[in-house]
Amino acid sequence: MLTLYSMPSSGNSHKVRLLFHKLGIEYRHIAAEYGSGITRHPDFLSKNPHGRVPLVEWEDGRVLSESNAILCHFGERTRFVPPDPFQRSKVLEWMFWEQNSHEATVAVRAAILNYSHREAERRSEVLDPLFDAGQRNLRRMNLQLEATPFLAGDQITLADLCLYPYTATAESRGGFDLSEMPALSAWLSRVENDPDHITLDWLPS
Repeated sequence: MLTLYSMPSSGNSHKVRLLFHKLGIEYRHIAAEYGSGITRHPDFLSKNPHGRVPLVEWEDGRVLSESNAILCHFGERTRFVPPDPFQRSKVLEWMFWEQNSHEATVAVRAAILNYSHREAERRSEVLDPLFDAGQRNLRRMNLQLEATPFLAGDQITLADLCLYPYTATAESRGGFDLSEMPALSAWLSRVENDPDHITLDWLPS
């Protein structure tokens, strides 16, 4: 059986649990929340020297880290990856943008506001630029979603599963404002209505 090391409060970990649940993938879950010490243990660092989750481990000892790499591996040949090469590249375009732009603003601001070890960063000169940049990134999503029901076209893909977690908690955890982004709000509902959806707080028994 696969083992998934994931952080219960992390959007990056949520996206992997979300895909696994939708695909019916069974796995042993190890919760590696901040303060648990799991990601600093020598055994874990031997698997991922970066000391980060999510991390998937196979029974034969192979490991795979980085949330979007995990999505691409397990999403291959499923309904979440379009068969057309250009459409697949559009999915990847959004996934690369999520890590480089969206997460760097929306997720970082939420982390500062919600994790005690980042309390020293709760200053206007840090938070305000993150808010402005995050709002711009959310508006970019809204603009695309005014044209198509999902980020890469007419069907839900890995791009939507990738960008859903931090967007879904952008208001509650990051203090962002989605009130003037109706297309984005409607997209959140569409993703949540896709079969076998799970929320951030869902963990396997």
